[in-house]
Amino acid sequence: MTLPPAASPIWHPFTQHGLGEPIPLVTHAEGALLHTADGRTVIDAVSSWWVTTHGHCHPRIMAAVAEQAQKLDQLIFAGWTHEPAEAVAAGLTAIMPPELTRVFFSDSGSTSVEVALKMALGYWHANTPANGGTPRHRIVVMEHSYHGDTIGAMSVGQRGVFNQPYDPLLFDVGRIPFPAAGAEQETLDALEALCRQTDTAALIVEPLVLGAGGMLIYGAETLKAMADICARYGVLFIADEVMTGWGRTGTLLACEQAGVVPDILCLSKGLTGGSLPLAVTMASEAIFAAHWSTDRARMFFHSSSYTANPIACAAAAANLAIWREEPVMECVADLGRRQSAWLEKLGRFCHFDNPRALGTIAALDLRTRGEGGYMDGLAPELMAFFRSRDILLRPLGNTVYVMPPYCITDDQLDEVWNAIGEAVISF
Repeated sequence: MTLPPAASPIWHPFTQHGLGEPIPLVTHAEGALLHTADGRTVIDAVSSWWVTTHGHCHPRIMAAVAEQAQKLDQLIFAGWTHEPAEAVAAGLTAIMPPELTRVFFSDSGSTSVEVALKMALGYWHANTPANGGTPRHRIVVMEHSYHGDTIGAMSVGQRGVFNQPYDPLLFDVGRIPFPAAGAEQETLDALEALCRQTDTAALIVEPLVLGAGGMLIYGAETLKAMADICARYGVLFIADEVMTGWGRTGTLLACEQAGVVPDILCLSKGLTGGSLPLAVTMASEAIFAAHWSTDRARMFFHSSSYTANPIACAAAAANLAIWREEPVMECVADLGRRQSAWLEKLGRFCHFDNPRALGTIAALDLRTRGEGGYMDGLAPELMAFFRSRDILLRPLGNTVYVMPPYCITDDQLDEVWNAIGEAVISF
């Protein structure tokens, strides 16, 4: 096949270049606004893939990045350390649950999940009796979940169009159904049945909201019940708060709403305020102790070249200072109220399905001629519609969601929701 000439050699993620969809060139950004090379101003209503919390190019974070870039750009982190990483680790242990005593750095949400899975399996490898004990290796996951696009992260995510070509690479997992309203007990029963099996090592979940699965929301009571079942059977509980952390669900962590402290916690995206790639996997002392030894063969074998990059850590340290010193949670609460008010207002005039909101996240499902879901053909039409109105929204199939930076103004949010209202009527 002879392909048409490309304007750029870049191969973009989650983009079917064969459709010839426009790819705008963004030149600069501030707050909730993106500015393009052709002179347009676009409202970023999805926080540039859920990462930007305080707004683009936040002055405190940008100043910290500029200062650090003049002092130390990169350092091997195996057996060495630097001040920005120490500041981030101290800042995290000060605001996260005190049971999470250890901080392991990585580069992205996917890698933080890979680290969590390896920590869990390493814990059970160290704690399996040599005299015939049953090794625990089964990971339990939730239907419709998404944890990233590396091999381990794909293995614990929903199987389907996302990863079908790579199925030979993926390992087997135990699965529990999504706890839809009225069917929560089915989920809990399925989890308990798997936890009774002596080879079950850990459960990994997106707390309260399944992001890429369609912004599916479930209750804090169910999350608490799942954590309790894991504790009862000695199964490790891994919370993937890559998307749900940093205020997105209305609290610093989604787990707070259920009174749950995970054994292992994955954080990324908002860790640097969305400015630079960085992730951490936080673990309890028991997880760390399983890898602690005078035997070098028992160390935790994981790293990447850019683990705890000093410039990214400087951004994260500045972000933590913002959380300590500025009224971030007030902004989160205000945005949550505005999102919910718009959902309610729209519902009086338009017909759509399953309106839902939690914290700063709001979503609804448009009725479609197709089967719905991520690959519904409505998505490209909707993206083009919103792009024509200078709004960055990226529907998940027929699900339209709004997850903007916390600094978005009333006028900007009104523009976003008015465009959604037009879409509901038009499509």
